[in-house]
Amino acid sequence: MSTIALPAAQPPRSLLPDLSLVGVTLIWGGTFLAVQTALQWSGAFAFVGLRFAVAALLALLLCRRQLAGLNRTELLGGVFIGVILYFSYNLQTLGLGHIASSTSAFLTGLYVPLVPLLQWGLFCQRPGWLAWAGVALAFAGLLLLAGVDGLSIRLGLGEWLTIAATVTIALEICLLSRFAAGCNAGRMALVQLATVALLSLATAPLAGEAPPQWQPLLLVSVLALGAATALIQIVMNWAQKTVPATRATIIYAMEPVWGGLIGWLAGEAMSAGKVGGAALIVASVLLSQLSAHKATHAPA
Repeated sequence: MSTIALPAAQPPRSLLPDLSLVGVTLIWGGTFLAVQTALQWSGAFAFVGLRFAVAALLALLLCRRQLAGLNRTELLGGVFIGVILYFSYNLQTLGLGHIASSTSAFLTGLYVPLVPLLQWGLFCQRPGWLAWAGVALAFAGLLLLAGVDGLSIRLGLGEWLTIAATVTIALEICLLSRFAAGCNAGRMALVQLATVALLSLATAPLAGEAPPQWQPLLLVSVLALGAATALIQIVMNWAQKTVPATRATIIYAMEPVWGGLIGWLAGEAMSAGKVGGAALIVASVLLSQLSAHKATHAPA
């Protein structure tokens, strides 16, 4: 008697990587005030360099026993992504010196539809319709959060700097998913963080920045944001081993939601448009999880 082999049941997909990226966006949403405060006593390049230097030292302490296994892919990939990170952080900071934060938020939000397009164009990975629907919801939510002022765009220096930063952010997300799968998250993050620190500190005097004025709040900001940056980069390198770039992008859109919630708790008003934008972004994240569930349980 012949037997019919039934397909093996697939183990349930772990939500931990996705939830870890949600945690990353929560940390991002809470760092804006600290960055604004620190820039009173430090130039942008110097502050980014100091922040990433602290992050690199912490990453070194965390993964020092694994350094012997550093391979060529982790080194070259880490340096490449680190250079992109250097441009994204510093271009966005420089752009904020010329445009309103609402305009910056709108232009930065363009990375949401840009990531799946880059994935498709660079790596021939076309997202499914549910992923595109999630991207559309997230982008619509970001438009509402940016507000009417963010839509009044005149392409001056600040806008072009921010657009360039947005392209590098999208490219970083794509490359993380591309490189992370076969690499150690701690070692990759260490190389990325050290690259940003060295390039930013080297650029500060070339940009004519004065040395930082060491105040207690600046020191606290550097240390706290350095620790947060180390955690963020390690988690991103680990989580994007299994979370595709398009789904990660939708999750990253949660950042302004947390920022708005923290501002509301601090006494800032939340308009109906911003509440609606936040709801659309949350819906997009839930839709991305439905897309992932369908992909995991698709018949072989």
